[in-house]
Amino acid sequence: MLNSQEAVLLPDSPRLTTNNFDLLRLLFAGTVCLVHAYQLSEYQPLAWIDSVLSTRVAVEAFFVVSGFLIFMSYERSSSNTTYASKRIRRIYPAYFVAVMLCAVGLLGVSSNSVTDYFTVSWVGYVVANLSFLNFFQHTLPGVFETNPVNTVNGALWTLKIEVMFYLSVPLFVMLFRRFGTLAVLAIAYVGSISYVVLFAWLAEKTGDSVYLRLGRQLPGQLSFFCAGAFFYYQLKFFERWAGYFLAGAILVLIFDSYWLFPLFEPFALATVVIFFALFFYLGNFGKYGDFSYGIYILHFPVLQVFVHYGWLADDPWLYLAAGALTTLVMAVAMWHLVEKRFLLRSSHYVSASRSPVEKGGDPK
Repeated sequence: MLNSQEAVLLPDSPRLTTNNFDLLRLLFAGTVCLVHAYQLSEYQPLAWIDSVLSTRVAVEAFFVVSGFLIFMSYERSSSNTTYASKRIRRIYPAYFVAVMLCAVGLLGVSSNSVTDYFTVSWVGYVVANLSFLNFFQHTLPGVFETNPVNTVNGALWTLKIEVMFYLSVPLFVMLFRRFGTLAVLAIAYVGSISYVVLFAWLAEKTGDSVYLRLGRQLPGQLSFFCAGAFFYYQLKFFERWAGYFLAGAILVLIFDSYWLFPLFEPFALATVVIFFALFFYLGNFGKYGDFSYGIYILHFPVLQVFVHYGWLADDPWLYLAAGALTTLVMAVAMWHLVEKRFLLRSSHYVSASRSPVEKGGDPK
């Protein structure tokens, strides 16, 4: 995709092949699962989870990792077609299965009859969700009506943003070549922050929380993606000054508890995430596969089913353990039966499964 003169400018480091990205994604997905276990059940013994862990931070960290790895994947692709193929193979097969498992499998949970279940509303759910437009239809007929939350799979809202990020990468790289990487990333970053601040102001001004929800959509999350991209393209500089970057980021995040630093918070979070991804290697967590995606797209309906039937409601801790374990088992099955079968041979996970240290495979 690049000529030889441009390719020389791309970062090259052993940390691009020996890192903790797989572990971090697993931790982020697990965080979202644990927090949702409380939020969906409202079992008070689990309330501490919601005060200690944050789905918002976990999702933002996911976007940081995507910014780093997706730009690297694009730069290593031989063409736009190859890049698109890798992205579709990685994200859509499992996504399709997750949507259809809910659409068909949750008939048994619905309070409606078969004829009242497979209606226009059901078709609307399938079409909206398979096209990543989850906000158009997030419920199924008669499903989870008595649950505190009746959304079938509330975790899927981030996937449309992820897909938009994928689509934006070729445009970003084209602009990088024309105007410079730092200039383009800075403009996109500040524009994203400005969008978030504007909608936060509108929410406060009007008292309408819909503006806060809109602020979480694109381009509100773009700052995290751009911050991740910055650390990929400026990897050598970051490696040289990593300690200073980390110290500054920690200060920003600490003082953010007292003063709002919207301009610096995404970059500070990205600094911490990328630092722990690249330094202090903890082992090949991709050796047996990437279960983080399966955990993320499956945990919500799994937990909803537990809540619907009241399984282990008298023992919230056992409910938490059983829900998490069920999700993990399903994620492992999703990996081996669906996800792995669509990957190219150049995939990181194909090579990682053969060796403790991945050697040259595509990062995502």
